[in-house]
Amino acid sequence: MEIERKYLIDGTLPFSLEPFSCHLIEQAYLCTAPVVRVRRQDQDYILTYKGSGLMAREEYNLPLTATSYAHLLTKADGNIITKKRYVIPLAGGLRAELDLFEGTFDGLRIVEVEFPTEKDANAMAQQLVVKGHTGAKAIIGDGKMRVSIQSCATEKEAYRALNKIRQDEAFQNAWVLKR
Repeated sequence: MEIERKYLIDGTLPFSLEPFSCHLIEQAYLCTAPVVRVRRQDQDYILTYKGSGLMAREEYNLPLTATSYAHLLTKADGNIITKKRYVIPLAGGLRAELDLFEGTFDGLRIVEVEFPTEKDANAMAQQLVVKGHTGAKAIIGDGKMRVSIQSCATEKEAYRALNKIRQDEAFQNAWVLKR
């Protein structure tokens, strides 16, 4: 079972990506209903099937050889996507996967953060409140699930708050999400 949410990143990243692991990804979709995708991630080749659903759905990954991947890639229904994926550890054992697209989608940046359940998102928000982040809350809606440490009226206030939040070692990789 996959529970995933993705967010478009706007503006400059507030931290360097140098310390994080990076994967080179090339992928293409053979079908979108249901989703059937082929992917090369570094030196691994994978065929993925994803069931229906937007936030929670079944996902199956099967290994491919380089030859079978190359053959299936020619069957792509649309663009072949290339991107770099940075894996960023977060508080509570979670991680963010930041995708920086290249080629046809150069400049597009998407981050994905997974919470196993709504209960986990709420639990993390509560942990933040206990640590003194009284504005922390789980935001569940619009098909998205995320935890907010603080909301700010202006971008300047948000970056000021971000600098303060980053003083806590557990949140050195926090960033501002613009809507």
